[in-house]
Amino acid sequence: MRHRGSAVLIKDHEVALVKRIKDGCTYYVFPGGGIESSETPEEATIREAYEELGVRISIIDDFGRAYFNGIQYFYLAEIRDGVFGTGKGLEYTDKSRGVYEPIWVNISRLASLDVRPKEMAKKIHRLFN
Repeated sequence: MRHRGSAVLIKDHEVALVKRIKDGCTYYVFPGGGIESSETPEEATIREAYEELGVRISIIDDFGRAYFNGIQYFYLAEIRDGVFGTGKGLEYTDKSRGVYEPIWVNISRLASLDVRPKEMAKKIHRLFN
């Protein structure tokens, strides 16, 4: 069981997601990853956003929790600098993990996609659509 920190980045009625293709399955996740032993959930979210997306973010607010193989912490955040899509984390160099593609998705499309966890996608759709 490993806890995770994830960023909820919203811009121009779109949300940042990572399109995953693994073992023939396509789904979408929020940018984020495992919390290291020396990190807070917020620190992990900031680090993971840089590794996965290539952007530096500022946390705005706590957005909620989800429970799946540990606690997943979600934070509403904004991009401070960097270039979206230029992440250089391990997920981009270790091809055994499948495909990772940072994308912006219109919030109105969230209900039609396999976004994990679904409860966070529904919350975003409800609040921002």
